[in-house]
Amino acid sequence: MSATVLMQIYVFVLAGFVGYQVISRVPPLLHTPLMSATNAISGISLVGSLVAAGANYGPVSTALGFVAVTAATINVVGGFMITDRMLKMTRWEGQEVRPWFIQGAYLTAAVLFILGLRGYSSPDTTRWFIQASYLRPPSYSS
Repeated sequence: MSATVLMQIYVFVLAGFVGYQVISRVPPLLHTPLMSATNAISGISLVGSLVAAGANYGPVSTALGFVAVTAATINVVGGFMITDRMLKMTRWEGQEVRPWFIQGAYLTAAVLFILGLRGYSSPDTTRWFIQASYLRPPSYSS
């Protein structure tokens, strides 16, 4: 093994150890805000992977972008599910629970937002989205 590979393995193991020590020492009161910050970071990586998938640099780039979009989406959805589960554990007596259709509306809005971001990855669809946001039929004459 070369010195570079050995150094990379050393940094990886050290980062794993430090990450475990930091996360294990977080008090239970801070777990929900920490998960929210992690979900925000995962959302940023989801946007980046959407750009990578839609940039059309070639088939390998598109395939890797698709894998990145899938992994980031699983990470974001899983993070929200865990955060919701943790918040359910701290629910007070008499506190109302949202009906399933309101939670479905939130999920639908999030999916439409992500698909809208995907539409901005190409100049043609960006122009169409901007014209559609004016709430009038798009004019194709330039």
